[in-house]
Amino acid sequence: MGYNSTHIQQSAASLIVLPIIYIFLCILGLLGNILSQWVFLRKISRKTSTHMYLINLVTANLLVCSAMPFMSAYFMEGFNWMYSSTKCKVVNFLGTLFLHVSMFVSLTTLSCIAISRYATLMKKDLTQEENASFYEKVFYGRILKKFCQPNFAKKVCGFIWGAVLATVIPVIIYYSAVELYEENGKMCYNEVAECGAGVSGPARLVGTAFIGFCFLVVLLSYYSFVSYLRKIRKSTSITKKYSTYCSVKRHLSVIQFLLIICFLPYSIFMPIFYALNKTNDSQQLGYLVEIKNFLICLAAARSSTDPIIFLLLDKTFKKTLYNLFRKANSPH
Repeated sequence: MGYNSTHIQQSAASLIVLPIIYIFLCILGLLGNILSQWVFLRKISRKTSTHMYLINLVTANLLVCSAMPFMSAYFMEGFNWMYSSTKCKVVNFLGTLFLHVSMFVSLTTLSCIAISRYATLMKKDLTQEENASFYEKVFYGRILKKFCQPNFAKKVCGFIWGAVLATVIPVIIYYSAVELYEENGKMCYNEVAECGAGVSGPARLVGTAFIGFCFLVVLLSYYSFVSYLRKIRKSTSITKKYSTYCSVKRHLSVIQFLLIICFLPYSIFMPIFYALNKTNDSQQLGYLVEIKNFLICLAAARSSTDPIIFLLLDKTFKKTLYNLFRKANSPH
């Protein structure tokens, strides 16, 4: 891809600031997600499909938090390590693998939560309406409602992990064993490691397209819900189910917010990055790489802030956590 004539340099931002951010996010994320997983697994006896998806999301969060020390070490010492060193290969392989697997699992799980919350509303309404079409009754009443079933949610989560691992692992192995093999004479922090090559480059673009697809799924769920809400606004039944509608709308809004803030900037920038990174201008390439790395850090930061988001997504989690803290602070 024409990187041989360029040599990227690390700035103080990626050499100092990024490692500090990753370590901070790692500590924050491990504490919050371990507590969340304990609440979901031990303190909530009756688990809904949403709980199953959130448990899966927390597992992915813990994986990305375990990748953060590797990422921190890579940015702090990658420019001093030779690529042929064991430290570089271990940090590069595990950091890249954990980060990308957890990212795609999280995105797919968030999309499933959006579908599940939308299906919860629709199955309660459209399937009971006499004037509902056959398509609405079959699609909403039989297909989408499966996303609201805990057993189906558990199977979906297992399928997500299997599909992501089967897709990502071969690419990461090829990237580490073949594409970077020719970089043995270079430092660990190099052009191919940052920009990709024959297979990993296009694979990253496919991953970027997948982020956009997940965003469209959530956006479509939200748009369909709002359209349906407008349709029945004049109905007297809306007042009886207002709390349910507000809950679904809040859940979809939260998921949209996560995707817009954390993933959309990365998704928009990556096509620009691959269109411009063939330049022989090392300074421009360095700027592009720096922006990419900070946007990846922003995407990873979502995993550390998810425990706060869970308070908005699940009332049972919020109530259970509140009761635990109240007991802990009780003088008795």
